[in-house]
Amino acid sequence: MTLIALAVACLMLVTLGYGALCAGSPFSTCRKCNGFGFAMDTDRKGRPKRGKSCRRCRATGKRIRIGRWLFNRAQRIYREGTR
Repeated sequence: MTLIALAVACLMLVTLGYGALCAGSPFSTCRKCNGFGFAMDTDRKGRPKRGKSCRRCRATGKRIRIGRWLFNRAQRIYREGTR
């Protein structure tokens, strides 16, 4: 195999793998709150306590993956265009 063909094959493998991941598990943990749904804070004694609710995931701890979001958007546009 040439180097270009190998690079294309690797890129296809990564793309199909990510597509399978988005289809099998469309939600992932929020990167901002690490899946807690809120920020960890400390009180004056240094003990951890619950902070504010996470705005990014709306306090659920889960966010939709980028690939799944793009797939849903493309599907919605196609559906609305063929009505």
